[in-house]
Amino acid sequence: MTDIGNNLVKDNSATSALAIAAEKIEEKLLKLLPKAVDLEKQVIDAMEYALMAGGKRIRPFLVLESAKIFGVGESSALRVAAAVECAHTYSLIHDDLPCMDDDDMRRGQPSVHKKFDEATAVLAGDALLTLAFEILSHDQTHADARVRCELISFIAKALGANGMVGGQMIDLLAENRELDRISITRLQRMKTGALIVFSGEAGAILGKASPQRRNAIMGYAHDVGLAFQIIDDLLDEEGSTEELGKTAGKDSAAGKATLVSLVGTEQARTMAHMLTDQAVQHLELFGDKAENLRNLAKFIINRAN
Repeated sequence: MTDIGNNLVKDNSATSALAIAAEKIEEKLLKLLPKAVDLEKQVIDAMEYALMAGGKRIRPFLVLESAKIFGVGESSALRVAAAVECAHTYSLIHDDLPCMDDDDMRRGQPSVHKKFDEATAVLAGDALLTLAFEILSHDQTHADARVRCELISFIAKALGANGMVGGQMIDLLAENRELDRISITRLQRMKTGALIVFSGEAGAILGKASPQRRNAIMGYAHDVGLAFQIIDDLLDEEGSTEELGKTAGKDSAAGKATLVSLVGTEQARTMAHMLTDQAVQHLELFGDKAENLRNLAKFIINRAN
């Protein structure tokens, strides 16, 4: 099996490394998906449809690379990476619903509620979220039950009312409402950043890392997560629907508050560059082991250059 780390260091290509990681993650996801026995097949088909629609797989890639830094075996890391992707995909399915962001396209194909129906989309998202917890709770994820409980506790916080769900609530309420820079930054750290931070921290949890090393990887993920959201907002402003795989220009059309709408595209791009530079500084503690994560930061910033 190709080694993700060696491949990225050799050709300095985050794109190829992400593709290799994505292949492994998708293979693991297909093995972990429940098997249909009877009429529940429709919801399982919808889960698979959403999971296998592609995407950059940045969050599970973070899990794998963080785990590698802390000496965690690939089998354990892949299970956590799969759980993170299940949780992320749940959020995308629900985010596309008419009562939320109301988007008919995701990853270049019809959203789950368009391919199936709204009820199936809600249930598929619910099932993926609960599957994430099922995966993390299994003893194959880690032999130490305390580690498994810590993973479950931290991902629950990242996804809950003070994390992603809370950020989504603020995002909906922020339409056609003025927010200052602090409020927008908090929104984005909750809605997008919290799960990205968990993805980086997961390897440290699995590897029982020291507080210093754990804080360093969290600092990296925190800054990369905010830069990622700024770049996403820039692409929404400047990209096309074909390039994005989802409807472009929706944020500005809905009057949503983003750092791009607040400070403009050039200053937002400068902020994203500063954040990725800052993120890379957090990795000094890990030396060459973190080369993949350094290149990931470059990949994120280059998406909008």
